[in-house]
Amino acid sequence: MSETESHPALALEGELNIYGAAENKLRILEFLSRAKEAPALDLSGVTEVDTAGLQLLILAQREAESMGTSLRLLDPSASVLDVLQLCNLTTRFDVSGALECNP
Repeated sequence: MSETESHPALALEGELNIYGAAENKLRILEFLSRAKEAPALDLSGVTEVDTAGLQLLILAQREAESMGTSLRLLDPSASVLDVLQLCNLTTRFDVSGALECNP
């Protein structure tokens, strides 16, 4: 985790594809259960995203909402932004630090 205790962030790296999503699912859900408010996923180190990765991001967002908070996506890599834009999901997520993000 990074940032501050009141605004925790979990950094994800590498591929967020069917294999990486499976490996990170429990990690993300545990992080969200510990985060008190304003949790964020740092996606600056993500090199690849497929539909499984996108499903995981949507699951994480829904889980945060069910806990009464919102999930931020910090500094998403070009790969993440490309998929969000391709699927017209840039406005569905609270994206921070992505100057290239044009919804």
